[in-house]
Parts: sequence; structure tokens; C-alpha cells
Amino acid sequence: MNERAVSGSTERLLGLFEGVRLTPTQRRIAHCLVQHSPTVAYLSAAEVAELAGVSQPSVTRFATALGHDGYPALRRRLRELTVGAPDGPTEVGNELQQAVRTEMDNLGRLAGQLADRSRIAEAGSLLAASRPLPVLGLRAAAPLAAYFAYFAAKVHPDVRVLDTAGSLLTDRVEQAAGAGAGALVAFVLPRYPRETLEALREAREAGLRIVAITDSPVSPATEHADLVLPAAVGTGLVFDLHTAPMTMAMVLLQALCDAAPVDTQRRLEAFEVSAARRQVFVS
Repeated sequence: MNERAVSGSTERLLGLFEGVRLTPTQRRIAHCLVQHSPTVAYLSAAEVAELAGVSQPSVTRFATALGHDGYPALRRRLRELTVGAPDGPTEVGNELQQAVRTEMDNLGRLAGQLADRSRIAEAGSLLAASRPLPVLGLRAAAPLAAYFAYFAAKVHPDVRVLDTAGSLLTDRVEQAAGAGAGALVAFVLPRYPRETLEALREAREAGLRIVAITDSPVSPATEHADLVLPAAVGTGLVFDLHTAPMTMAMVLLQALCDAAPVDTQRRLEAFEVSAARRQVFVS
């Protein structure tokens, strides 16, 4: 099965989980199904349990949670989604072209998600109202957190980047909460650093609401987040492509600006005056 076909079956599989509140064990099973989407329709409940590292009864309960009578009914549905559904025309090209086309598909799905603007608008309002605004991103997610924070700082008075793990990370989360923060935005991307999930847990305990940009509706981040903004990660090259998460970050920033248009305009104008006085840019 080519990469675009796999992408299509993955998208259809993810649709099974939308609007369903899954337990951590059930998320592991869902993640396993997504990872093995080309062959999952042929797996038995025991094989799924072994792949996911859970018990066979957990797989049965998972099928029931999705509205099926049992795993056999779920497997029939999986075959409809991953085998029987058309994959569309096959694009000719090498692996580099296929990776780029998969990113185009990821952006297309993201555009479809944004037809309903309520969730992104709610997230923007949460972040605009938070003083300060902590932005969490560790390891591979650190550059995205820094990129978002760089622009957010132009329209928000107090943005704090949390990109270093360890005991100091807990300190900074608690300090942000103590200073009055009401929300935290987190970038949580594969391979899901343990420190990131621990920081999200601590942020919840500190009373912060969490907006998570992550790769999937069944990401481990969903256990801790109040609002999940999924954006798929490309896996066609040696290292992941983060085109869709980066785009989601900028969409979220737009929502933040839209939530406080007067303050946004005032801060942007003040920055332009300052930048011109200091001759920051050559053009």
C-alpha cells in the first residue's frame, strides 16, 4: 500500500475515535490500530492486545466503548475503513515526493477540521486571558514552542517558554500559576517525552487549563488537556515532518489575536514604532 493510501486509511481510522472519551489503556489500543492501519483489519483481538501491550478483555471493552457489540464487529468496521474504502488515484513519484504529498494531505485534513471554528476560538480566548502565558515544548517540540512564543510575545504581555526538562520545569510551571496564569499551551509530538506528560500533569494540579497541539486525537496528551488541537505529523522521511503542527500553531496564534483585537493592534503598532526607531530591520 502506498504512503497516500496509508494516510487515507489512517484518517478514516481516526474518525472512529472522534468524540469518544477513551481511558489511557484504550488510547494505547487506538494508537496501536493507527500505527498498524495497513494490516489491522486482519488482526485478532489477541494479536491487537499483544501489539498494544494490554489484555485481551481490554480490547473487547475498547470495541464496546466505540459502540460495537464486540471485537469481531469492530474488525468488520476496520475492514470497511482500511480495505474496502477507495484510496483514490496513485501519484507517481519517489519517496521524497510522496513525503511532501502526505504533508499536503495533512494540511488538507487540518483545513477540514477548521470548518468548525468554535474549538480554536475557545483556545484563543483561554490563552489571551492568561497572564502570564506559559508555552511548553520539549525535545522535538521545542522549536515549535519557541516559534509560537516569538510571535505571541508581540501581542501578549508575558509569554514564558518552557523548553527545558528537569526539576526547574516544575518550578517554572508553579511560578507561572502563582503569578496568575490561567492556561498553558503545550506542543506534544512523537515520541512523547515523559517529562512533557509529567509537566502537563503538574500544570493541571496547579490549576492551569491546558491547550495541546499534538499529532493525533489519541495522543497521550489528551489525558491531560482541556482542549486538543490535532495536527498530523509526517513520517515519510528519517525524521518527522511538522508542517501541520506548525500551521496549527499559527492558526492558534491568529485565534489569540482575534480574542483581543484592540490590545493586539495596540501592541503591534507599539512594536513597529520601536522597531523603526531602533532600525531593527533593513527593509
